Amino acid sequence: MIERYTRPEMGRLWTLENRFRVWLEVELAVCEAWCRLGRIPEADMAVIREKADFEVDRILQIEETTRHDVIAFLTAVEEKVGPAARFIHLGCTSSDIVDTANAVILVRAGALIDAGIGQVLTALEKLAKAHKGRLVMGRTHGIHAEPTSFGLKMAGFYAEFARHRERFRAAVENIRVGKISGAVGGYAHLSPELEEMACGLLGLAADPISTQIVQRDRHAHYFTALALLGGGVERLCTELRHLQRTEVREVEEGFGKGQKGSSAMPHKKNPISAENLCGLSRLLRTNGLASMENMPLWHERDISHSSVERVIMPDSTILADYILHRLAGLVSGLQIIPENMERNLWSSYGLFFSQRVLLALIESGMPRQAAYEMVQAVAMRCWSERRPFPEEIRAEAAICQHLTPQALDEVFDPGYYIRHEDLIFSRVFNKS
Repeated sequence: MIERYTRPEMGRLWTLENRFRVWLEVELAVCEAWCRLGRIPEADMAVIREKADFEVDRILQIEETTRHDVIAFLTAVEEKVGPAARFIHLGCTSSDIVDTANAVILVRAGALIDAGIGQVLTALEKLAKAHKGRLVMGRTHGIHAEPTSFGLKMAGFYAEFARHRERFRAAVENIRVGKISGAVGGYAHLSPELEEMACGLLGLAADPISTQIVQRDRHAHYFTALALLGGGVERLCTELRHLQRTEVREVEEGFGKGQKGSSAMPHKKNPISAENLCGLSRLLRTNGLASMENMPLWHERDISHSSVERVIMPDSTILADYILHRLAGLVSGLQIIPENMERNLWSSYGLFFSQRVLLALIESGMPRQAAYEMVQAVAMRCWSERRPFPEEIRAEAAICQHLTPQALDEVFDPGYYIRHEDLIFSRVFNKS
């Protein structure tokens, strides 16, 4: 992933240096397990612990000849360790090391991503609770529908991101497995006991059954969870982009001193963070598809998945980390414009009361279709003539035959639309 979208904490996990370091962690864990089982003498194990190391440049130099990165890595380590290195990689195949190391890195990356989701949840909860009860126009198809509250809007996004976190945590646990089972997974030169011991030292479970690799449905779970997270990010950011349009302008992104919105137009304040996050979220979804394409491999293993994972593992985790950090900042710094929310609420002449009038007429005994046509006729007149809907309803004799002035007062109470807000908030934020 390009530096622009890479935060240092996540980027460090995916450097070539760290990749080899985690390979070494796995090799050392296998050696420790062999030592505990009596296969590696303690004296040799002490040498391995002390001397096992490498230089990245040396690995790359050797790889120019071997055309095999694991063999190049092992050769470079052997040069450091000396004769005791004969015990390193004992009975293993390359995927024992690479797949297990990838699990270690993905779990560590997952912890950073989980923390990022937590920051977004904190920002959304704060925003929702700060604007609980603030009426805004709810829209369907981009058209005024009925009122809701800005707090409820944000509470809905909070609930979704809580689900994203739950899904992603499950995916992290699903990927938290290693395999030290040999060339086709049958432990021909290893043992299940060794595998469990080595994986335990790395904070992993042993995959109950593997071939030469850990099966890629585990990885697809991880990256499709990130893809769904990306969909949630884009859904939130699309809403914020719409709410920032000049004609709406109910919210604005924070705009720093000295910030510029356009090279040509000095007046511009654009929703650049929300737009950026929409674009980056599409990459997460694309990589999720690639992870699913990696699932069907030949027999016990081929390497068609390997090249894909060299791209999507760092890119998706780095992107998710960046996206969540930027999104938390966007939500925390969002400027709310209450007067525009109020203006927009009433800009459609109170037509949002139409269903309330319809239901009141039905409850009075009028047939539904007759009531619908009666209310619709008034509503269309208000649209075309820009008249206040409540006034037109009160002036409609046929409607007033069925509804008293007191009944209409109740019908035209905007607070009615958020009367269950407390209950919804308790469902979202007070989960045990």
